[in-house]
Amino acid sequence: MFATLSDARGWYGDWFAAAALPLWARLGVDPRTGGFREGLGLDGSPYDPFRRARVQARQVFVFASAARQGIAGPWLAVAQRGFEAYAARFERPDGLYVNRCDVAGEVSDARIRLYEQAFSLLALAALHAAQVEPAATRARAERLLAALGGHRHPAGGFRERDDRPFQSNAHMHLLEAALAWEQAGGGAAWRALADEIAMLAIERFIDAKGGFLREFFDEAWRPAAGDDGRWVEPGHQFEWAWLLQRWWRMRAEPGILEVARKLFANGLKGVDPLRKVAVNVLWDDLSVRDGSARLWPQTEYLKAALALGEEAEALAAARGLARYLDVPLRGAWRDRMRPDGGFEQEPAPASSLYHIAMAVFELMAAPAA
Repeated sequence: MFATLSDARGWYGDWFAAAALPLWARLGVDPRTGGFREGLGLDGSPYDPFRRARVQARQVFVFASAARQGIAGPWLAVAQRGFEAYAARFERPDGLYVNRCDVAGEVSDARIRLYEQAFSLLALAALHAAQVEPAATRARAERLLAALGGHRHPAGGFRERDDRPFQSNAHMHLLEAALAWEQAGGGAAWRALADEIAMLAIERFIDAKGGFLREFFDEAWRPAAGDDGRWVEPGHQFEWAWLLQRWWRMRAEPGILEVARKLFANGLKGVDPLRKVAVNVLWDDLSVRDGSARLWPQTEYLKAALALGEEAEALAAARGLARYLDVPLRGAWRDRMRPDGGFEQEPAPASSLYHIAMAVFELMAAPAA
């Protein structure tokens, strides 16, 4: 599809600005409230069974970031109205956000999950960077960060309110939010949080011998018992590689880039040689556990390859991702590729736009090639 990364940059830039952002700002927004829908059918019909906090926060982040990137359109207004709708329905007095509401705005799942709080912090960082009521936005984020003390775990890091309480995934997005706030001028607390999580990943989440990242742990941050402890996701190898490379650029800590490169190399072991896409899950011997391939690992493959200067892999990832975007409704996507290379027939989940946007931003920032 693309002969060069420059070709890919032009195609993705146009797809994102001219198709995806307008589509999701028009059909992906509830016109009554400004809140964001869960997804869209590939005919443009709303898919709206409920409203999850992560989707609301991710969409705020995407539209605020698009505005800050200088992409022409009403994106900041979409982000602002979306955040107002989100806060009105999901935010608690202590600054934390509930997990889920129904489409009428009534709370249907009041759990306070670390994952959702991480994306709320990321959304607030994007609004702050876009100069949306910066003092109030910063105060809101600091209140939320303070409230996260209730999730603190004595062995370090945070405990998820989940049936798997000790996991790396939510920490990954907390690190992303902390780095975003640090870059937005948030101060020492954000730097300290980023350093804490990055070191927890290096010392606990990443296997000391194999250099790959695990997902689930016990309360001492040792690999969880049974199959959970052997769960390895190629997409998260790439995502952590991208984040640790970013942290390394901000800190210049010796040895960190090598850790990121090893994660990337292990992620590549999850790229199917026939379909040229990253699969969902490996075992801890890096053999395939789940050969289906969702959209989001392809975006993380592309981001990490670009950040680490792996141009050939970046081009391969850009080509693989484009297969998911080849749908009649331009600006939408398919989410799940089966092991046989076909796609599941289902609505496009709004949650994927965050992943795609991050890949597009990384692609647009990469040196011309």
